Amino acid sequence: MTFSDLRLAEPLLRSTASEGYTTATPVQSQAIPHVLQRRDVLGCAQTGTGKTAAFALPILHLLSSNLRRGKPSQPRCLVLCPTRELATQIGDSFRTYGRHLALRHVVIYGGVGQGPQVESLRRGVETLIATPGRLLDLIDQGFIDLRAVEVLVLDEADRMLDMGFIHDIRRIIAKLPASRQTLMFSATMPPDIRTLANSILCRPVTVQVTPVASTVATVVESVYFVERRNKPDLLAHLMNELPMTRAMVFTRTKHGADRVVRHLHTRGIRAEAIHGNKSQNARERALSNFRASKTPVLVATDIASRGIDVDGITHVVNYDLTHEPETYVHRIGRTARAGASGAAVAFCDPEEVPNLRAIEKLLRRPIPVRTDHPAYAAGDGPSAGGQRGRPDARIHAGRPRNVAAAARPHAGPPDRRPHPLFHGRPANRRSRQYRRGL
Repeated sequence: MTFSDLRLAEPLLRSTASEGYTTATPVQSQAIPHVLQRRDVLGCAQTGTGKTAAFALPILHLLSSNLRRGKPSQPRCLVLCPTRELATQIGDSFRTYGRHLALRHVVIYGGVGQGPQVESLRRGVETLIATPGRLLDLIDQGFIDLRAVEVLVLDEADRMLDMGFIHDIRRIIAKLPASRQTLMFSATMPPDIRTLANSILCRPVTVQVTPVASTVATVVESVYFVERRNKPDLLAHLMNELPMTRAMVFTRTKHGADRVVRHLHTRGIRAEAIHGNKSQNARERALSNFRASKTPVLVATDIASRGIDVDGITHVVNYDLTHEPETYVHRIGRTARAGASGAAVAFCDPEEVPNLRAIEKLLRRPIPVRTDHPAYAAGDGPSAGGQRGRPDARIHAGRPRNVAAAARPHAGPPDRRPHPLFHGRPANRRSRQYRRGL
């Protein structure tokens, strides 16, 4: 289905055509007609499927069809999202699609001074894109009045609940008119999301274009079993061996992200980190350099696992396996967007095996194990009869203390036998305490 088939306003068709978009994605072709009919919508679609355009285009159409101007500090449309990066991206979409319309939008989020945001609100606004915390701050200060809102959008609703925004969301909804249109989009549909949907949506149309928590078919997934201390060298090796022209690396902690960046720098690989401890200016600069290919590697915590839409990401590396299986899906959704192909690589140390099992249970399939790295000598490894390969000093420092135990047959399935980078011994108390403190 083309955008012209959806009967959008001519200025919107010009904007989509200038961006090279002619055919609507499944979530767009299903959601846009219902939004144009002013129906409430509950949308479930994985990242990279065009959800932003699925609500931005019809909202711009509806706002432009009624020429009533937004009053100062009284938006007609409110879009709530969990992170600053996603808010900025949605604002860019409204600017791109509405370039031929006389409609104004304002993006507000925390971490920066509120002065310019307040001044933009005073000039009048049709669409307000906001994160919950800063929005409530400005409401409490009297700078925003939500009584004129006609359309409410909750984007990445499951992520907002994960980040603890449920009470803020309920406070905001209480300030909105009861007679409004509500659109709610989420990548997953856990029970909490359905409970929220039942409480704020009125006879909604459900749009679900993919199975919940499924991965994109064009992503080639793989996992390397590797001890934690060997992950930095394995990452540097893969960066040099694979055609990673633009890669995102996900870590569990902020300090871990900074450590990865420092290690890559020592290996001559340009990288920047983005996480909650970075200032907003630093985060925007890192994203800008990444988009412009000045920095080929962006190391991030899960604050960036959703909402960052950068074209041409060839690889996603799960440096630390998340304990939330759905987060794995969102992380690797940064690659293979808009029909392109991509690769997702996971590192799994002995303590992360339960996380891997949980991810595979969610996906309902195993993730292929890779052994093609310097930890194996030529012809060794599980593919050569399951014998232990000769470790390479670049990746594996030291031999296992219990070689006989490591060589004993493993009772588990052949694709889950102990990996040569596992030492086959439990971590001592000091190492366990250290890892818990990361």
